[in-house]
Amino acid sequence: MDFSRFPLDSQTCSLELESYAYTDEDLMLYWKSGDESLSTDDRISLSQFLIQKFHTTSRLAFYSSTGWYNRLYINFTLRRHIFFFLLQTYFPATLMVMLSWVSFWIDRRAVPARVSLGITTVLTMSTIITGVNASMPRVSYIKAVDIYLWVSFVFVFLSVLEYAAVNYLSTVQDRRERKRRERARSQSLPCTCGISQTRTMTMLDGTYSEADTNSLAGYTEEPMGPEEEQEELHEVPEKPEHMVVHLSVSSESTTTKKKKSSLRTLNIIQNTHAIDKYSRMIFPGSYIFFNLIYWSVYC
Repeated sequence: MDFSRFPLDSQTCSLELESYAYTDEDLMLYWKSGDESLSTDDRISLSQFLIQKFHTTSRLAFYSSTGWYNRLYINFTLRRHIFFFLLQTYFPATLMVMLSWVSFWIDRRAVPARVSLGITTVLTMSTIITGVNASMPRVSYIKAVDIYLWVSFVFVFLSVLEYAAVNYLSTVQDRRERKRRERARSQSLPCTCGISQTRTMTMLDGTYSEADTNSLAGYTEEPMGPEEEQEELHEVPEKPEHMVVHLSVSSESTTTKKKKSSLRTLNIIQNTHAIDKYSRMIFPGSYIFFNLIYWSVYC
């Protein structure tokens, strides 16, 4: 048999009828009604094959010691039943490939869940391939079922490599973010009140006690003019001190906003969430495309 299209193959088997003792000079065999000389019983069926058609022929066979003999041929065309292989091979392999896609929806920080899922699907595909080859003759060419199983195995293996890339790029990106924060923290000026000096406003004149004055240490007083200094010299000591203090209100600069927007638009290769996002579409689409080509070629 030719197993290059197994299990979607059709086999041709022949039955030969020939006289043992009488040559063509003594006995001539022929089909009286051609192909209609044979008929099949509908109650007879095979477990693995379906008889599609049969063809009758006759020809002469030559033996050097005795001469020519008349021989009749019946050629049966058998098509293999595929339902068994769909349940035992194709359907489990497809489920394993679809199960490997579940890792794309699992959080990238759940390392045990995604790694165990990928290893389980890879080992299951290896078991399916080994089981199919164990029940088949050892042929030197590639069978149709081998193509389907090995392509499915490649899809499962690529899903494991996809998470390896996600995990590695996540580690690199987190390390870069940590260094960037440390660099920004070291370059920033210390501020006692934790308020940036971006926008200032002047407080109204008010009366402050000594405790209030001490609590405002670190703020810059507004310089006084000559007239204010003269008035301060002639002031009565009991009069409370007047201060004008500059307070600042923090606000994000445009450069900071631009940096944040640029971080949101990172490259797809560096954006780990984008890798999982695009894998959810690329892997199923590619596998569906492969199935369309496979079944259109072999069916």
